[in-house]
Amino acid sequence: MTPSQLHILREELAPGMNEVGRLLIVVGALAIVAGVVVLLLGRMNFPLGRLPGDIVYRGKNTSIYFPLATSVLVSVVLTIVLWAIGRWRR
Repeated sequence: MTPSQLHILREELAPGMNEVGRLLIVVGALAIVAGVVVLLLGRMNFPLGRLPGDIVYRGKNTSIYFPLATSVLVSVVLTIVLWAIGRWRR
């Protein structure tokens, strides 16, 4: 088989694999950026995860943590950022 025939065969067997690969690279890059931001915020003593409104229960053998205020804050920030990106792309 010639290289062009192999390319056609590969596209028939796995259509869209290039797009999936690119998507995985973008998602991975975003995860790395988010991780770096969280690390930097932690080193700057930003109280993300320890805000007033975060629910913490500590028993004798258990502890339950529900970051309610942090979840709301992250949701609002992401909503504003994604709204701005959508507005900018128009």
